[in-house]
Amino acid sequence: MKHQILFIAMALTVCSCNGNRQFNYPEAEKQNVVDNYFGTDVADPYRWMENDTTREVAEWVEAENKITNDYLAQIPFRETIRERLTNIVNYEKIGQPFKKNGKYYFFKNDGLQNQSILYEKETIDGEATVLLDPNKLSADGTVALTSAVFSHDGKYLAYTIARSGSDWNEIYVMDLATRQLTGDHITWAKFTVPRWFSKKDAKGNVIGTGFFYSAYDAPEEGKEYSNVNEGHKIYYHTIGTEQPEDALVYENRNYPKRFYSPWIGDDERWLFISEDGYGDGNRLFLRDLNKYPRYIEIASNYNYRYDVIDVIDDKAYIITNYGAPKNRIMVADLTKPYIDDWKELVPEAECVLTDMTFIGGKMVLTYMRDASDHAYVCDMNGSIEYEIKFPSFGSVSFSGERDDMEAFYTFSSFTFPPTIYKFDIVNNVSEKYLSPKINFNPDEYISEQVFFASKDGTRIPMFLTYRKGMQRNGSNPVYLYGYGGFNISVNPSFAPTMIPWMEQGGIYASVNLRGGSEYGEEWHQAGTKLNKQNVFDDCIAAAEWLIAENYTSSSKLCVAGGSNGGLLVGAVVNQRPDLFAVAMPAVGVMDMLRYHLFTIGWNWASDYGTSADSKEMFDCLHGYSPLHNISNDGTPYPAILVTTADHDDRVVPAHSFKYTATLQASNTGNAPKLIRIETKAGHGGGKPMSKILEEKADCWAFIMHNLGMEIK
Repeated sequence: MKHQILFIAMALTVCSCNGNRQFNYPEAEKQNVVDNYFGTDVADPYRWMENDTTREVAEWVEAENKITNDYLAQIPFRETIRERLTNIVNYEKIGQPFKKNGKYYFFKNDGLQNQSILYEKETIDGEATVLLDPNKLSADGTVALTSAVFSHDGKYLAYTIARSGSDWNEIYVMDLATRQLTGDHITWAKFTVPRWFSKKDAKGNVIGTGFFYSAYDAPEEGKEYSNVNEGHKIYYHTIGTEQPEDALVYENRNYPKRFYSPWIGDDERWLFISEDGYGDGNRLFLRDLNKYPRYIEIASNYNYRYDVIDVIDDKAYIITNYGAPKNRIMVADLTKPYIDDWKELVPEAECVLTDMTFIGGKMVLTYMRDASDHAYVCDMNGSIEYEIKFPSFGSVSFSGERDDMEAFYTFSSFTFPPTIYKFDIVNNVSEKYLSPKINFNPDEYISEQVFFASKDGTRIPMFLTYRKGMQRNGSNPVYLYGYGGFNISVNPSFAPTMIPWMEQGGIYASVNLRGGSEYGEEWHQAGTKLNKQNVFDDCIAAAEWLIAENYTSSSKLCVAGGSNGGLLVGAVVNQRPDLFAVAMPAVGVMDMLRYHLFTIGWNWASDYGTSADSKEMFDCLHGYSPLHNISNDGTPYPAILVTTADHDDRVVPAHSFKYTATLQASNTGNAPKLIRIETKAGHGGGKPMSKILEEKADCWAFIMHNLGMEIK
């Protein structure tokens, strides 16, 4: 079939908010491709864009980027925003210290470095030395460090890197005594963290050191970033050997479209395998590495999650929603490990249990209440001793050793930059250890949590952050952000790239939609599959509430989201284009009929269902799919800037390509419909600071310009 793009000037006039700019979109060839789903014909004229490595797609991408860059270049304050962003993020960012093998480690970024550097200290207050600098792995900062795992004997560091934002990982090993690479190199690893294990002889002497990891077979050349990922396997690599010699220790050929992840404790005896990728939970397998090579399945119901936290004295501590929609902690005696023999340690509570950390012979439990973290110290029987008090609503993470009294936690919120506290668990004393010095005064801003009713009456929480003195006069610009899916919560956190928006009088609205984990599994299920419309209704209700309460008006409202949130943006714009002046769908899932046919898209079926499941499911997906519901009758749409990247192998860029081509060919009014396609970048993880600043500046310029804002 002929693949040709005709770059013919179209008679589509795109006007800026001041009505004085015009340009022409490139015309993308429409081909006669039609699929039949349960008796319904669905056209897919831009199917050829799914093959995103062809010359024709490259030419279309080049033409689209040129139009977008030309448009953005005409915005007078674009460079001003970029300069302010650069000034804001240029501060020392230090990560939470963690202790391994008697030494301290932390990540630090001096300010504008593309990637953060891993440092080592002999003592917590001692001099830091560089252990691993990812900035030296590539000239342009597009190689990112994705994990770093120390061997139990303190001799090695296994670390994973990702190139250009891809989900594909490579594994390298450093000899910690010499700080030189050992020569071990693993390719085509994916969704994995190395798990160290030393082989021993009958007398307990170490006869080989290595690690377990998960990987795929090498993909077909030219389709590394689009082909369906199948056949996830677990291998064991022995230090000093080549990858082809690695032992295959686990695979399940009956289920090639699933993930298999190893986990092993410090005792290096019990190997757990988690099988994910079907249903809302996982299966859990166990192997005694001291005795026999077979695996036993200890938890099999895919409707629930079973996540191992730690193993102490042959007892596994597991956080699970089995029999507890808001999670509980169970203890499995690994000499009789089947789920029917597990004992409840911490029962389900009113709020959602999200994490547990062993520190100094105690347990620190983190709960989420109305999308905000609360933490409690408990004894080893699960009895609460006290609550750790935080400055406001926000998010927290802990680090510590189960036999060490020294601990740290990091707390942040919308106007509270990530601050590290040294925590005395015996006396419940938190001492500020490190806080960033940012060119930003949080005392000038306020955050509040509000609640509103969705279409069906469900109470939905939303956080609003804005400059003090803001008047509710209906004219404030609002950036409404949501996600709503995959049991992922959107908690209060500090984002320095939001500061230019709030400095210019903008309100940042972060809404907690159904589909997330904010109120447990019931809240998640209420936003999945045939219930997915609830997520869109929640977002629409948030916009309507902001307008009704006089925070803003539709002419000052921007809706934004990424990945599953990009789907959200596309769907609500199709359903209520009148509510928004600007829409920003980033790396979105826009083709709901074919998403499961690329890379790991099949893994999202637990939340979405697929077009092949049933006529009812097809009708549901077809009814809200952003690509298939774009108006073509002159209904005015908001100004839309789609963002994606050429190395996104999670949500392949064809989603955004096909959606943009359809938008530009449809009659949706005169507001711009543009796409920004980043190169040498992926779904977002590991993106270098330079690219982050460029993209954020372009996005804010587009939003502010199309909301009619003037930079002060």
